[in-house]
Amino acid sequence: MTDSYSLSLSGFHHQMLKKHLLGDGNEAAAVLFCRDLSPHRAKLLVFDVLLIPNDECKIRRPDFITWPGARLSAAMDRAEDECCSLILIHSHPGGFLEFSGVDDDSDQSAIGSLFGGWSGEPPPAGHGSAIMVASGRIRARLYDPTMRSTPIPDVTVVGDDILHWKDDQPERPAVMAFGSGMTNELAQLRAGVIGVSGTGSIIAEQAARMGFGALTLVDFDRIEHRNLNRILGSSLEDAIGGELKVNAVSREISRHRDQILLQLVPTSIMTREAVLATASCDILFSCVDSAEGRHFVDLIAQAFVIPLIDMGVTIPTRRQRNGNPAIAELMGRIDYVQPFGSTLGSRQVFTPALLRAEYLARADPDAYAQELKEGYIKGTLEEAPSVISLNMRAASSAMLEFVARMFPFRHEPNRSAARTLFALADGEEERFSEDTFPVDEFGVAGRGLTAPLLGLPLLEA
Repeated sequence: MTDSYSLSLSGFHHQMLKKHLLGDGNEAAAVLFCRDLSPHRAKLLVFDVLLIPNDECKIRRPDFITWPGARLSAAMDRAEDECCSLILIHSHPGGFLEFSGVDDDSDQSAIGSLFGGWSGEPPPAGHGSAIMVASGRIRARLYDPTMRSTPIPDVTVVGDDILHWKDDQPERPAVMAFGSGMTNELAQLRAGVIGVSGTGSIIAEQAARMGFGALTLVDFDRIEHRNLNRILGSSLEDAIGGELKVNAVSREISRHRDQILLQLVPTSIMTREAVLATASCDILFSCVDSAEGRHFVDLIAQAFVIPLIDMGVTIPTRRQRNGNPAIAELMGRIDYVQPFGSTLGSRQVFTPALLRAEYLARADPDAYAQELKEGYIKGTLEEAPSVISLNMRAASSAMLEFVARMFPFRHEPNRSAARTLFALADGEEERFSEDTFPVDEFGVAGRGLTAPLLGLPLLEA
């Protein structure tokens, strides 16, 4: 076990825990099933929660609870089968944000029994315990097989809001957006930018100047002359020499930030290398223009319990009476996706038919052309030619969406803005609630590094 494991769980699981653990003023209990992201990052991902029925706990008081042995035994059996760690969580309804002496004694018995009854090697992260107080804040710690405990320094909830709790910080109000407190918080985060062309280069520029401590830039492509009107910092020399887009963007960032970690991934997001690189991020910005790319980013965010912001722009045209083309609208879309909820797929940002069309166009262009001709395929949806002013509008809205989630400033709950659409010709902006979209019941949420990676055999080494 390392000394620096963090813990991430979805807003879905956090709300489930709050409802159960803080229901009646007495302590209540649950078990968190966690997958380990190491060696890529010392991080535990909660993929399932077992709520311990209150009537199975022999004693429940505002300051004490007993754990039912049969439930712990069943949880241990499942954890052994799935090679995962367990965290035993209970509530402190009175708000005491410390592990008490009673908690210490209880852990020695309950967690000691997990290690004692474990078949084979225990999980690398060990097992742990956690407490939840009335505000919903969680504090946690891990034990190794010798029952030495180590605090979990960082607990993250990825829900309608993005919550970060540091173990060594007392309870406090949320940090205000756009101040020095926000800058300090961002310095501890890694953002992943998938696609660093039109909107992606603008997202990367914003992230670097706002103070993110690390950026992972993913793009396989090289700069061409036609890119110079939309990639920030790109030059004629880049186009002539065919410079990698990630190199050009990182070079520009390095000119104004010296204390930032830059990880460059000059491959497609549809590779094992890119998936593992982005799995360690704290926030993902999807700036790709293909259905296949969005599909992979969608899977990564769900599998590794990462918040995702996807954006796109389009310029529909129409024919005037004289036959000349005219702008019908200038449109942009920003989607915020949280794990264990709706996904880009369930929101129809991409469809199976579109994925198949893109695959066929790439793998068998002749067959694609024939099916397109015969009417079997409607044709792939293309983002309109990039216009830097429209890209900037979308990228700015996307970054503000992240800020709103982590440093809330809206008058309405963030749940009301799972999707934002803007139409500049009409001067309209419309928001859609998370509840508007169906939950993805067949996804890979919380899967982590379980083989095959993302459930796709093609990603296995």
